[in-house]
Order: sequence, then structure tokens, then C-alpha cells
Amino acid sequence: MTTGRIFEIKRFAVHDGPGIRTTFFFKGCPLNCIWCHNPEGLDYEPELAFLERKCVGCGDCFAACPEGLHTVSEDGAHVIDRENCTLCGRCVEACMPRALKLYGELYTPAELFELALLDRDFYAQSGGGVTCSGGEALVQSEFVSQFLSLCKNAGIKTAVDTSGYAPWLCFEKVLPFTDLFLYDLKHIDSEKHKALTGSDNGLILDNLCELSKRGVPVEIRMPVIPGHNDSEHDIARTVEFLRSIRSLILIRPLPYHALSGSKYASIGKVSGIPAATGEENEAAMRVSSLLEDAGLPVCYPD
Repeated sequence: MTTGRIFEIKRFAVHDGPGIRTTFFFKGCPLNCIWCHNPEGLDYEPELAFLERKCVGCGDCFAACPEGLHTVSEDGAHVIDRENCTLCGRCVEACMPRALKLYGELYTPAELFELALLDRDFYAQSGGGVTCSGGEALVQSEFVSQFLSLCKNAGIKTAVDTSGYAPWLCFEKVLPFTDLFLYDLKHIDSEKHKALTGSDNGLILDNLCELSKRGVPVEIRMPVIPGHNDSEHDIARTVEFLRSIRSLILIRPLPYHALSGSKYASIGKVSGIPAATGEENEAAMRVSSLLEDAGLPVCYPD
């Protein structure tokens, strides 16, 4: 039986496509963006998170761990031996304040569909539906296609939020069941894209062009990182390229925010995100204005 690994489910989401939506975040991503807001979604395998702000120091997790991998350092910090952790989840079950969390639960398509049905009335009233995000949802394209087929057969509108960095075969699996693609365009320059994400953008641009040829509705998401991808030269090249995307319905520049640093620490990783400059909203508004002046459909940042 096909299963999918999910690290978060967000109900009543309003920024992941039209209307009120339920967004399912799939674990695993082939890119490694320096500004990643969901580091818990990068690896496919499950990960144990320790949310220090929620910890009350009760010690229940120490007793629950069969391997004794929760300890206290000399300076009083809670330490987890992640290298030897088997991710059995017993410490998570014992933690009443929910300071411990296991990212990466497995679901069948039918199980995920039952969760999607909980808010079916809200979808109908608002023009919403379900969105598959990540990580990178297309890393698990077989599962996503099965899940979205259940949604489509039930009359639920669907969207896939993707970086575009996936073999075309992955797109073909989900195309029959996807109403809208929320498509990231992180940088138009291939070398700069590689420096910022770990991979060039050739596959991403090719897939976007193919979606356009097939008339598949696409909303472009542009994370705006001051000093990295917001120069007038790069935006002018982006405009030139996006004018060729005939199925483009909207461009949504997204201001960068450095709020995910604590997420990296919670799963034992070091943040690679750039520091906030205080110019994030201004940069996103400026990029929005340049795109609008070029005659492209733009949704300004909130």
C-alpha cells in the first residue's frame, strides 16, 4: 500500500491557494535553499524536534526513553543523543507540554483524504480546497496523485505547491488531478540559483514552460531576499521569461522573514538562512511594482 510521509497539516489556511484550504506538508526536498522556512521538511526520514520554549523540566521524557538518550548538560541544557535515537516516539508520547514532536508521520491516501473531508463545507463556501506542499510534494508524486484523485472524485479543488525541481514524470502523475500549481521561482539566473539552493534552475524553467504549453493554471511564488534575488537586472530577466508563460494567472512576491531559526535548532541543525535586514517588506513591494509596471498580474504582499 502506498504511504506518504507528512510533517504538518494546516487547516483553515488562506495563503496556499484560493479560499480556505487544508494544506498537507510532505517531507523531503531535493533543494537546500539558504532561506528555507521549513527545515523540518528537507529530509524524507522522520526527525525528533525539541521545542525548548514549551519544556517545563518535568523529566518524563528521560524516564520514557528506553535508551536513556535524554540528558542534562553541565549548564542545565536539555541534550538529546540524536545519533543513537531510533525515533521510537516514546518520549513524545510522554511529553505532556508537547515540547517534543516527531516530524514525519505516515498516512495512506485514504487516511489523508478523511482529514481533507473534515473541512469540506468551508471549501465549498470559500472556493477553497486542499493543497499539497512541503518540503517538495512531488518527491512523493505517486502518493500525491492517489490522494488528489480521491479529492477530485469528491469534487474538492486541488493545488500543488512545488519548487518545480522534479522530473517531468512526477508532474504527469499529478496533472490529471491538479487544478492549480503554486510554482516557486527563486532566481532567474542559473548560477545564482545554484549558489542559493544547491541546484541550477534548468529543470525548473523547463517544467514551467511545459505546464504553460499544456495550459495548466500556474501561480508564481517569488521569495524576495534582499541582496540575493531582487536586483532590477534580475527582475527584468524574470519579466522577460514570465511573459512567455501563457497559463500564468498571478505572481505573488513573498517578503523574506527570518523566523525559522528556532526550527533548525529544534531538530539539531544549524541555520543557513540569511540575517534579516529590515528591508524585506520594502524589497517585496518594490519587486511587485516592477512586475506590475511590466504588465504582469501581481498580488502585492499583505
